[in-house]
Amino acid sequence: MSKKVSHRKGFLFAMKRVLSVQDISCLGKCSLTVALPIISAAGLEGAILPTAVLSVHTWFKSFTFHDLTGEIEPIMSNWQENGFDFDGISTGYLGSFRQMELVEELFRRFDHPGMLKVVDPVIGDNGKFYVGFDPKFAKRMAGLCGHADVIVPNMTEAAFLLDRPCRNGRICEEKYVRELLARLADLGCPRVVVTGVSFEKGKYGAAAWDAETEEFFTCFGEEQPGTFHGTGDIFSAVLFSMLVKGDTFPAAVQMSVDFTVESIRQTLRNPDHIAYGVEFERALPLLFETNARD
Repeated sequence: MSKKVSHRKGFLFAMKRVLSVQDISCLGKCSLTVALPIISAAGLEGAILPTAVLSVHTWFKSFTFHDLTGEIEPIMSNWQENGFDFDGISTGYLGSFRQMELVEELFRRFDHPGMLKVVDPVIGDNGKFYVGFDPKFAKRMAGLCGHADVIVPNMTEAAFLLDRPCRNGRICEEKYVRELLARLADLGCPRVVVTGVSFEKGKYGAAAWDAETEEFFTCFGEEQPGTFHGTGDIFSAVLFSMLVKGDTFPAAVQMSVDFTVESIRQTLRNPDHIAYGVEFERALPLLFETNARD
């Protein structure tokens, strides 16, 4: 392996460089087409490692799909040859057991003190697995979560990672969520955020647990009407960006909730809004403002 040389040394105010590993839906607001604009708006240099290319995301009745598993290892090796490094790596949709193995290898090759590893275990929602996933896949994904610094499952994914039945209904008890977070941390990840949490009608957001400080906290926003595709990707990208920028864990989670809620609000202002994704672009000024504080 070639000697690791940062191409950013010598620059007093060099931008932090982060990597997002997930699929590209060429049309449709999710995965990399959501993550990269958010990363850029937060003032970070974004790199991508696509796991697949889809014509549109899987909400649509038909779509094309091209697997890029075979490209992942050569891209990693080329980056090493060129001496690139990253301040953080975040993963989203991974479509196979092999891709999870390659992400673990990616974490090993590019690990260094201070590098943030975030895993969004994209396997299901609304009490069901996504197409192509099952309990065996969830068990393997739980293993990948053990290599992360932060994981960001929704309520369905949290249950599946722990091989538990999903709870019915949106509102749940705080005791149940606290236990869920603690058990997820036992997978080996010190910080856990679960999205899609509600303790009372009208409030919707996230709950988090920091196993190192034994701190539990919640961040809620006003519940918005409807169901929108891609909000989990939006939340994960904002959380990742804010943590890399140096925000505290609670502040990063709150910003992620606020940005996601504002994205939905902006979408609902448009009477002709399209159901396949939210107009997150209109909420990007919230992230531009964080650059002014740096």
